[in-house]
Amino acid sequence: MKTEVLYSGKAKTIYKTDNPSELIAEFRDSLTAFDGKKKSEVAKKGYYNAQISKKIFEMLEEKGIKTHFKKMESDTEMLVDAVEIIKIEVIPRNIAAGSITRKYPIKEGTHFTRPVIVMDYKSDEYADPMINEDIAIAMELATPEELKQIRSMALKINEILVEYLDQKGLKLPDFKLEFGRVNGEIVVADEISCDTCRLWDKTTGDSLDKDIFRFDKGDLTKAYEEVARRIVPEIFE
Repeated sequence: MKTEVLYSGKAKTIYKTDNPSELIAEFRDSLTAFDGKKKSEVAKKGYYNAQISKKIFEMLEEKGIKTHFKKMESDTEMLVDAVEIIKIEVIPRNIAAGSITRKYPIKEGTHFTRPVIVMDYKSDEYADPMINEDIAIAMELATPEELKQIRSMALKINEILVEYLDQKGLKLPDFKLEFGRVNGEIVVADEISCDTCRLWDKTTGDSLDKDIFRFDKGDLTKAYEEVARRIVPEIFE
């Protein structure tokens, strides 16, 4: 049973339950960009992200990737393991887009010959700065062995998702992963959705992700619905 609020983030509210080893993540319609400087509410965003995350977590579990997902409690509420979050955001990049094109002389749309793994320190106070493994170890965010496992998992997840989404008519330029510890084991946490993935239509090249909100490109609900129709068509039946 859901009890008190443990944490309310930019797009999800995390609740304690009567089982200390389990939490409920509620996906909200809230939307932010540019470190919270731009905010809005978008109808059905939480629903679509929850359903997409559920499907992807289930698919990853079938492929042998451990996640914090247990089951859905409602259309927008996910029962998850209570993980100790590792404060590192891991961003696998396949096609140059977004910040990497602003910070480096890399043209948008450049296809990398192999995935580029970027790590950011998960901190609003420090504006999520990029870090490397040495800094992560110095800050005691993770051990060398954990970082090696996280990198390996991120590359494997990327490989799985690129193929999976290609079959849905989607390109995956980049996406964000978070990891946590459950009984000493590293698992995928947070969500994998339109909010955390950069998704381009294979045919048109159109954005079908949060860039629509960031850069006022059109109807976000319509774009998220389109992704949901491709990944979880059963929710429209």
